[in-house]
Amino acid sequence: MSQEILSVIQHYTPAYLATVEDGKPRVRPWGLPHLDTETGRLYFSTASTKAVYEQLLAVPYVEYSQTSPANVWVRISGAVQFDETPEAKEALFKHEPQLANIYKTPDNPVFKIFYLEEARVTVDDYTPNPQRVYEFKNGSFTLQA
Repeated sequence: MSQEILSVIQHYTPAYLATVEDGKPRVRPWGLPHLDTETGRLYFSTASTKAVYEQLLAVPYVEYSQTSPANVWVRISGAVQFDETPEAKEALFKHEPQLANIYKTPDNPVFKIFYLEEARVTVDDYTPNPQRVYEFKNGSFTLQA
């Protein structure tokens, strides 16, 4: 993954996830994604008891946005792919220890994780420099011309 993208998503700074509900955008604060270094996937988590989970099932496309302390932001959009593998859930628990306070164990059936397939990442800031666009396919990010 691009160091430019990592420099934004590694900070605990404001982040938001947009879904679709009844044909309209729905945006909410969101926690940090977890980067699986083996697959290059960015993982997110939620609970099957939340409205956002139903929104993800109904319209499996999202956009995530986060701003760094240096006022550089990323927008990551793509198709949602749920992952029920124990290895992926355990990795997320290690990355975000507070998940244990909510779900107790990674095998809790309420605990759901997803990543974005064929994601598009836009990196931008307040400078006159053009935004940078990355495509995620086949496990890697490529800067688009």
